[in-house]
Amino acid sequence: MTEDLRDKVKQLKLEYKSHPQKGLLITMPNPYPDREYEEEAITSEFTSLCPLNPGQPDYATLTIKYVPSQYIIELKSFKFYLASYRMVETFYEEATNWILDDLVNAAKPKSMEIVADWNIRGGIGTKIRVSYNKA
Repeated sequence: MTEDLRDKVKQLKLEYKSHPQKGLLITMPNPYPDREYEEEAITSEFTSLCPLNPGQPDYATLTIKYVPSQYIIELKSFKFYLASYRMVETFYEEATNWILDDLVNAAKPKSMEIVADWNIRGGIGTKIRVSYNKA
């Protein structure tokens, strides 16, 4: 990791706002751009707010799989980005698609899939699966 990249990561600051903060995402050069491999990141700590009952948080386990091209996602910045959803009022489908769009725009992967497994609410569990494939 270069000194510039270290400084950028050290300077990350999370502020809870009413919108996700895609500016927190940092990418780094892929150390193996000529090799096709899949990276998978899983978190069970994703949370946002229900837009119909904003006092009630929604929780999800996110599984993000991607095949990098020239860049990979720096994981501390990814953690901060996901945490920025904590005060965002959003529906499951919207949050899952926003995350895909922001990650694709930042890392420009060959492919990416996100599975958001939302905790049961009102007796109904919901799983949202979104994907991107570079044409």
